[in-house]
Amino acid sequence: MTMERTNSTGGGSSTVLSIECLRGSSMADEWTGDMLQTGDIVEELRIGGSSSSGGSSYGGFVRSPFKNGKAGVQKILHNFFKSNQTSIQVLVRRKGDQFAELQACIVPNDSAGRKQYMLRSIADPNYAVGFSDRTEAECFALQDSRMSRMVDELARAQIQDGYVSYPWERRMQELLPVPNSSCFLSMLLLPKASDRVVSRYNDLEDTLARANAWLNASQASGVPIVFMNIQTESLLTKISGETASSTVNAGSLSDLSNLANASLYGFEDYHGVDIGVVRAVRLWYSPLGGEVSFEIKLKESDTKLGFAISRTEEGFIYISSVIDSDDNAPSTRSGLSNLYNEAARASKLLVVSRVSNQKVLPWIVSPTGAVRCFDTVSLSQKLSLHRHARVPILLHVFLWDRDLASTTGSNTRFRATSPSVLPLPPEIQLVHLPNENQFVPLPSEVPSGSEVLDDRTENRLDRDTAGEFSFRHNRNVKMGEERVGQFVWSFAPTLVEPLTSGR
Repeated sequence: MTMERTNSTGGGSSTVLSIECLRGSSMADEWTGDMLQTGDIVEELRIGGSSSSGGSSYGGFVRSPFKNGKAGVQKILHNFFKSNQTSIQVLVRRKGDQFAELQACIVPNDSAGRKQYMLRSIADPNYAVGFSDRTEAECFALQDSRMSRMVDELARAQIQDGYVSYPWERRMQELLPVPNSSCFLSMLLLPKASDRVVSRYNDLEDTLARANAWLNASQASGVPIVFMNIQTESLLTKISGETASSTVNAGSLSDLSNLANASLYGFEDYHGVDIGVVRAVRLWYSPLGGEVSFEIKLKESDTKLGFAISRTEEGFIYISSVIDSDDNAPSTRSGLSNLYNEAARASKLLVVSRVSNQKVLPWIVSPTGAVRCFDTVSLSQKLSLHRHARVPILLHVFLWDRDLASTTGSNTRFRATSPSVLPLPPEIQLVHLPNENQFVPLPSEVPSGSEVLDDRTENRLDRDTAGEFSFRHNRNVKMGEERVGQFVWSFAPTLVEPLTSGR
């Protein structure tokens, strides 16, 4: 089928059918010579074609000039689209007798109106062109302005955004060392109240200093952690009375300099309510050698777990003693006793970070200065219930050496879960143990089961900072061959189980 050719002239220059780019290419070659460009002069349309090894045949072959220009071509495209012949090949001419072709398909152009069509590239479905009536001089002018139009297009181009679904539940189960729990550790310190009615607070520098002191004290106590980062965290609260009158500012830019070191400042909203902004400090830290998990499996014959827990003044739970004399104790079978002895040799505390994958680390400091942490008595009761119910106990502890994590990871009784995404500062030098293949028990200096039991007679029942009763005593503790009592620690050891007899 061959379509009729006619001439259409006007204004001293012939009117031709030209290309109009409607949608840009996603392959960044829209402005190359192989792609059609705005201002190209259409020479031929081959519509509804089908290619074979013997040649090609087309349902419609139209050559320039086109009857009725753009309107006539749209009618042709409509007829072929209705007959399900949408394949089309376009031949265009450029200044200097240069030619280019496009293989495309006919698709509706809904934005242009009913029965309007455009051509979508077969090679790049994002690239689409339409038709326009222009004079030949206008087409050549557009072709000459190609560089300036590219610059204008660059200035208008914007990167589009969007949403993509993500399998959070599966990723959190499969890719986290502890499923559904992060390895990011932090302590939030609220500014300290400077009066009894909690209407005024110390400045930001005081909160930063207390965060620094808490970290240094934890490290000095033997908690194997290292500083990672620190940030201020703004918390909104409602204020009134003296607090409002002393903190709500006029809102001038000159007042901003006064807020640089303020822990509490306020403003008045549109309804006349005084809103306060509390500047807390969040301290991020990480274990020196990561975390390692222990699965303590229990037997019917177990009458004790073989270890005791305590808590430091900074709020960390740690293993305070183990039984070395009983090879059949759960703590010995799981390897916990060996790692405790290694911690004693390195003058480190064996800090418990998680129980059954639940974090048991301190997490906030109140305006009165109290550290919010977990209670040793209730934790001991839960561990005792594990023994009575014969349910395995999963403990995570802090390590102080990365090489030790790989060594313990080779032991089938426990596995390392150290996050590799938290690099330590380069100035931190980790201590390598003299024997990386096994744990060496340290007799004589670590309290035996009988010694721990005898010490219970000196304990007194007292209420700890978590609001629960626990056993307290104040005695110097020997760890390995180094006496660390010079730190004047005040421990609150709690016996997880009677170390020499069952309940």
